[in-house]
Amino acid sequence: MFDYTLTRSNRKTIAIYIRNGGVEVRAPLRMSIRKIERFIQEKQDWINSNLTESKELSKRKESFMLNYGDMVLYCGRQYAITPSSSGRFQNGETSYPGGVSSNNFFIPADLPHEQIKTACVKIYKILAKSDLTLKAYEYAAKMGVMLGVDIRPSSVKINSAASRWGSCSAKKRLNFSWRLIMADEEVIDYVVVHELAHLIEMNHSARFWAVVERVLPDYREWRKRLRELQQKLNAEDWD
Repeated sequence: MFDYTLTRSNRKTIAIYIRNGGVEVRAPLRMSIRKIERFIQEKQDWINSNLTESKELSKRKESFMLNYGDMVLYCGRQYAITPSSSGRFQNGETSYPGGVSSNNFFIPADLPHEQIKTACVKIYKILAKSDLTLKAYEYAAKMGVMLGVDIRPSSVKINSAASRWGSCSAKKRLNFSWRLIMADEEVIDYVVVHELAHLIEMNHSARFWAVVERVLPDYREWRKRLRELQQKLNAEDWD
């Protein structure tokens, strides 16, 4: 038997979660330790397999680093991190040295190693704010005409969510993770349309998916590609 964290709550079933190289068991309040450990024993092979994979993933994440010359994604394309001693990337009131041009992802020159990732993230956030806001309003107009409804969002915000690509509030506020800007153009379209569809159906019912499919008939392919990107980013430390 290996070490594990036990969390009890007012739940009806027992479940095992493997996260960050550790094992968490969630069990009902009144379930006996004997029954819990018997369940763990029955799942021993599954736990060992997933625990090994989780530990390897954690190691890859810990070793993640960026240097000048490394390749990073922007809208599904690879760009080389390139030092730039001139020029500023301007978006509204945001100004920061760097930007994207041709095959280069420009960041300030002569940065210490530990600041390169931070500089890349700053550029990503500026790109995400500009690109995703534009896409959101363009698709809102397109979908409104197509569906005969008014689905204009009240605002578009960029956040740093690591596992949630987008969200839509009851007040028509759209939120997107800056990480989405790494995805292929079609994948970005899917996430934008997905959140806009919530302005019509605030659920994931058949009616909701019908709205998405009407706008993007091949959305299932882009949803699959989004999961693949998530798996890639799970092994990289962008925090």
